[in-house]
Amino acid sequence: MNPSVPSALTALVRRLRHLEIRIRKAVEAQLQGDFHSVFKGTGLEVDDVRLYQYGDEVRAIDWAVSSKGHGTFVKTYREEKEQQVLLLLDVSGSLDVGDGQQRKLDVARDIAGLLALSAARQGSALGLFAFSDQKELYMPPGKGSRAAYALIQRLFALEPVSRRTGIGAGIKQALGLLKRRSLVVLISDFIDGSYERELTMLAQRHDLIVVQTLAPRERQFPALGIVPLRDTETGRVRWVNTSAPGFRARVAAAAGQQESQLVNICRRTRTGFLALSTEGDFVPQLVNLFRHRRQQT
Repeated sequence: MNPSVPSALTALVRRLRHLEIRIRKAVEAQLQGDFHSVFKGTGLEVDDVRLYQYGDEVRAIDWAVSSKGHGTFVKTYREEKEQQVLLLLDVSGSLDVGDGQQRKLDVARDIAGLLALSAARQGSALGLFAFSDQKELYMPPGKGSRAAYALIQRLFALEPVSRRTGIGAGIKQALGLLKRRSLVVLISDFIDGSYERELTMLAQRHDLIVVQTLAPRERQFPALGIVPLRDTETGRVRWVNTSAPGFRARVAAAAGQQESQLVNICRRTRTGFLALSTEGDFVPQLVNLFRHRRQQT
């Protein structure tokens, strides 16, 4: 352990390192390659524009230039020398929900911490933008172990000012911070109804991976009879008959609709997508994501 790391971080970093080693070994065994493939994006940054040709990807269209009325233009790219990574992390109140052992927020922070350590190992510049319905924490991309430990310490100590969600607003702020094409890992439960336009814009401008955190009880709520339920974002409490078929059907339908909406957006924009539950081990699913990205690059 690096002697500059505060003692309070020792156990946390050790646990994240253990996860990283598990993933790296699995990736190397299955791909005969290195763990750095997770940070390998398109490897390109915008160089110029040209007129759209049949077969060009829609995501390559430069809408700002095309809107001037002289035709439809697509961006051309040149090779990047290094990949910049931004973790875009939702820390709103809805992520406090979990299975009793861990919350969606715990899963999200573990993934963020794991990627920070991995980026440090591979020499990638990695930053963090944590949001609710406002900016909660921004750490510009940095390299090396010192930057990774600082990110982990501040992220795990973070107490959000607001508990409300604003995914679209968070994406807009992040877009304003990104000065060149980057790999963006967006982690959220996506319990929000107005983010499609901003998410599509993010996918068009950057190499995007979407990670959705899920709590099983949000889809199949336990039948507990009439109990008080508190909204984790507004704090409002209401009494609900959780055993009523109508209530249970509405909960399942709402969760299914939210997930379908997100999957459809990611499919349309050809965005990497991963859904992770608070129950079980997320390492195999991350390995599958890395394998898929390696095959695409």
